[in-house]
Amino acid sequence: MRLLRTPDDRFADLPDFDYPDLYADVDNPVTGIVRVGYVEAGPADGPAVLLLHGEPSWSFLYRKMLPVLADAGLRAIAPDLVGFGRSDKPADLTDHTYANHVEWMRAFAFDSLDLRDVTLVGQDWGGLIGLRLVAEHPERFAGVVAANTGLPTGDQDMPAPWWAFHDAVQKAQVLDVARFVQSGCRTTLTDAERAAYDAPFPNEMYKAGPRAMPGLVPTSPDDPATEANRAAWEKLTKLDVPFLCAFSDGDPITAGMRPVLERTMPGAGGRKHPVITGAGHFLQEDGGEQLANAVIDLVRGLPR
Repeated sequence: MRLLRTPDDRFADLPDFDYPDLYADVDNPVTGIVRVGYVEAGPADGPAVLLLHGEPSWSFLYRKMLPVLADAGLRAIAPDLVGFGRSDKPADLTDHTYANHVEWMRAFAFDSLDLRDVTLVGQDWGGLIGLRLVAEHPERFAGVVAANTGLPTGDQDMPAPWWAFHDAVQKAQVLDVARFVQSGCRTTLTDAERAAYDAPFPNEMYKAGPRAMPGLVPTSPDDPATEANRAAWEKLTKLDVPFLCAFSDGDPITAGMRPVLERTMPGAGGRKHPVITGAGHFLQEDGGEQLANAVIDLVRGLPR
């Protein structure tokens, strides 16, 4: 597998993201060793929270939440998906499969960091990957926060706004990552923030991850990931892990998943599920403090 690594100087002077660069080498039996970049905030012995981002962002997306979680005594861990952020970037589209991304994050969270009693916070692809981890390794998780995400199997059609995004990525000769992030926000990103979202990708060679991800979402019943996602649904709907839905009030892509998760996840029953107001798809940008406080409330209520 041909790997690219973004030069360090691309990440100089990131706004409000002054965290030490941390790395873990994960060994995937299919793809070999890949380096995963991540940041941490908060006490090392605090309750662990795993913050998984989605397409086409990176851990920079969590910069408004990290200090809030840390101040509450939580150990907040935000990795970059392989192909994004400071993580290694497989250069070929075919190296990016749903199964590989699940395995890369499994190896990071459990083999490298040995996380236990961890609370997942998954948005966009962070949920598609993270919910698989919860289903397949429930003993590792203390709670789940689903934020503008879901677990598609291809048995239901994706909404029209998602198909518009899918097609735009497929057709783009030059993939403008910052523009796609901005299109999913209610707030206006500064020039420095837009540059930070572009930073991991010096040129088109580095963008196989962002280009591949829309095509990995199961959109038909015979998709390669359908069977595994159906199996995950079956396990999740029998797990009593505390489950919180914290969706925004302005995301047409994932809005339909909120009532499904609230209705079918046993750990969601009887909970007050917050709505992150004034926020779009990237609710970490538009309502990061609101979302962080929802995470804190869930974690503080977990049995220790």
